[in-house]
Amino acid sequence: MPTTASTAPARRRKGSSARRDDDAPLIPILARKVREVEAKAQRGKLGPTNRVKFQVIAFLVREERARVKADENVPTAARAELLKRLDGVATILAKTAARDTSLIQLLEVDQATSPVAKRMRRDWLLESGAELPEDELIITDVAPLAQTPVVPAALAERQVTPPQIEARRESNPFLAPDVALRAPASTARRRLDGWELMGPLYKAFETGAGGAAASMELPAVPEFDRLSPKGLEVMPHQSRFLESVRAGHRSFLLADEPGLGKTAQSVLAASVADAYPLLAVVPNVVKMNWAREVERWTPQRRATVIHGDGDQVDAFADVFIVNYEVLDRHLSWLGSLGLKGMVVDEAHFIKNLTSQRSQNVLALGGRIREQVRNPLMLALTGTPLINDVEDFDAIWRFLGWTNGEKPGPELMEKLDATGFTPADKAFYPEARDAVISMGIVRRKKKDVAADLPDKLIADLPVELDDEYGRSIRAAERELGERMAAKYRRIIEARGDGAHLLSLATGGEADEDIVRLVAHGELEDAKAAGTGGDNVFTMVRRIGQAKALLAADYTVQLQRSVGKVVFFAKHIDVMDAAEAHFAAAGLKTVSIRGDQTTPARQQAIDAFNGDPGVAVAVCSLTAAGVGLNMQAASNVVLAELSWTAAEQTQAIDRVHRIGQDEPVTAWRIIAAHTIDTKIAELIDSKQGLAARALDGAQLDPTSSDSVQLSALMHLLRQALGAA
Repeated sequence: MPTTASTAPARRRKGSSARRDDDAPLIPILARKVREVEAKAQRGKLGPTNRVKFQVIAFLVREERARVKADENVPTAARAELLKRLDGVATILAKTAARDTSLIQLLEVDQATSPVAKRMRRDWLLESGAELPEDELIITDVAPLAQTPVVPAALAERQVTPPQIEARRESNPFLAPDVALRAPASTARRRLDGWELMGPLYKAFETGAGGAAASMELPAVPEFDRLSPKGLEVMPHQSRFLESVRAGHRSFLLADEPGLGKTAQSVLAASVADAYPLLAVVPNVVKMNWAREVERWTPQRRATVIHGDGDQVDAFADVFIVNYEVLDRHLSWLGSLGLKGMVVDEAHFIKNLTSQRSQNVLALGGRIREQVRNPLMLALTGTPLINDVEDFDAIWRFLGWTNGEKPGPELMEKLDATGFTPADKAFYPEARDAVISMGIVRRKKKDVAADLPDKLIADLPVELDDEYGRSIRAAERELGERMAAKYRRIIEARGDGAHLLSLATGGEADEDIVRLVAHGELEDAKAAGTGGDNVFTMVRRIGQAKALLAADYTVQLQRSVGKVVFFAKHIDVMDAAEAHFAAAGLKTVSIRGDQTTPARQQAIDAFNGDPGVAVAVCSLTAAGVGLNMQAASNVVLAELSWTAAEQTQAIDRVHRIGQDEPVTAWRIIAAHTIDTKIAELIDSKQGLAARALDGAQLDPTSSDSVQLSALMHLLRQALGAA
C-alpha cells in the first residue's frame, strides 16, 4: 500500500486543519465522498456507481487506519485525531448501511476487485498526492466473458415456438450473415482509458448545463414530405427526427412528451432504415395501438401482435409487437429470427437492471447488435428518469452506448475528443453534449406547439384478452343473434324468402327493419335497466374491463407530463382507478356528483394549485361542465360517453382560455367490441353537429342516437349484411 503522508503535495494551507490534512491528505477526500453517498441514500437514490463508491470508501478507511497506526512520524496526539476522523467516516458508512441493509455486505470487502472500483481507488489516491506503483496506475478490464445467452437457464423450460415460426424457418433455414458487420474496435490506448467515467457521466447530467435542452442537433425540415401515406401528414418536428435516420443515425433515446407521435416516428424510422423484421416491446395497454400505427403509417408493411404463447402470430410479418409480460417465453425464437431493429416503448420500465424484464430486453438488444451492423435501436419514453440520473443506465446499455462499467467505443471516442478528463470542470458539459449527440431527442409540447392542433383526440385501442373480455364479446354476439332472429322472423312473416337468401350471400339488409328491431331492443333495454345483457350493461362491463388498463396508462402519462385529468362514467371505474393510483404512489383528488359545492371547489383548487396532486379523477357527467382544470393539458377518457357533447364538455375542462399548451385527450377504446363503433359514432355526430352549425344539410339518419346506431351496427354484423 503506497503511503500518502510522505508524498503529499508541497503546498501548505494555514491553520491546524491544514497540518492535520498534510499528515493524512486522503481523509478529507473520504469525508467528502462519504457525505455524497449519505445524501444519495437519504433520498433513496443509491445506484450502482454510488454503491461502488461506498465500497471503495470502506476499504480505503481500513487501509488508511492501518497506515496511520504504523506511521511513526506522526505524533501521538495527531495520530489520535486522525483515527478519530476516520472513525467519523466509518460511522457515516454504518448509518448509511443501516438505512439500506443491502450495503452491509459491501462493508466486508477488503480490496478493490472490479476495474471500476480499482480506478476509483487509484483516482482518489492520486488526488490526495500519493505516488502509486506502475502496476496500480494501469488498470485493465477483465477479459470479456462469453456472450450471455438470450435465454437464461431459469427460463429455458418456458420457451415456446409458435407454429408459424417453424414454417418461416423451413422456408429459409439459414440466417444470412451481415457481411458488413463492424470490424473489431481498435485496441490502441486512449487518453481516458484509465479513468472511471460512468460516475462523471451521470454527474454531467445531474448538474445540467445551465438550462440547455438535452436534445441532439437534428437536420432541417425537408422541402417535401416523402413518407406520409395518403391522407396523413408528418409534422415538422417528426420530419426532422426522420431526416436524422435517413442520414444514417440508428440509435436514439426518443424522449418526446406524450402526444408528439413517438410511435409514428418509430414506425416511419423503421421504414426509412429498412429495419425489418422489427421487434417492438411495449406495455400491454398500447399493443393494439402499435399495430394500428404500423397499418396507418406504413400500409405496405404487416404487423403481428404476440399474445400468450403466440398461436396466432404471423411469422412472415415485418413488425412483431410483444408486451413485457409475455416476452420471457418468446426469447428463443425472437433471438434467432434475424431482427434488424428493436423498439422499447416506455423504456423506463427496464430501469431496474436486476429485474427479469430488464435482462430480457438487454439480452435481445445485445443479440441484435451481434448479428447486424448498425441496427435501428430506439428507446421511447417521456420519462427517462424516475428517481435518479442512474436510471439512464439500462437505457444506455440497451442502445449500446455503454456496458454499465464504461462507455462503448463510439462514446469513448467522443469523450476522448473533448481533450478533457473528469479532473477538469470543462469535462462535464462536454461529456453531457457527447452523450446527447449519441441520439437523445427531447421535445416538449410547448416547443412544437405551432406544429400541433390546439386540441387532439388520440384513440388508444386496448385488447381485453382475459376471460372477462371474452365474456363481453360473447355477450355482444348473443345480443346480435337475438336481434337477428327477430329480423328474420319479420322477413319470414312478410314472406320474403328471396331477401333472406340475399342476406346469406352478403346482400344488403332492409334498413327500415334494422332500425325497427334495434329501436325495439333499445326500448327493452331502457325498461330493463341493469338487468340482463343489453347495450347499457355491456358498455358498463366494457368500462369495468378497461378500468385498470386506463389507470395504468394514466400513471405512465403522469410520469411524463405531470398533471392528468382522468374521466370515467361509473363510480366503480373511478374507485378502481383511484386504488391503482394510490398503489402507484400518486396523490389524487376526486370530483363526483355526490359532493357539496365547497368540497368540489376545494378539490379543483388542490389540483390546480398543489404541485403534489398528480391526477384528478372525475365523473364524466358530474365534472363535465363548469369546471376549470387547465393546470393539465392531458385528459384520459377511460369510458366513452353516449353523446359527442358530453365528451367535448369533458375535454373543455382543460381546453379553455388560459391554456397555453396544446391539449391531448386519450380515449381508451376496447378493440373488437361495440366500444370501437361507439367511438366512431361519437366522432360522426360531432362532425354532423359542426356542419349543422355551419348551415350544411344533414344526413336524415343523423337524429339516431348513438345507442340506436350501435345496436343497428351489431344487428348488421350478426346478419352478415353488406
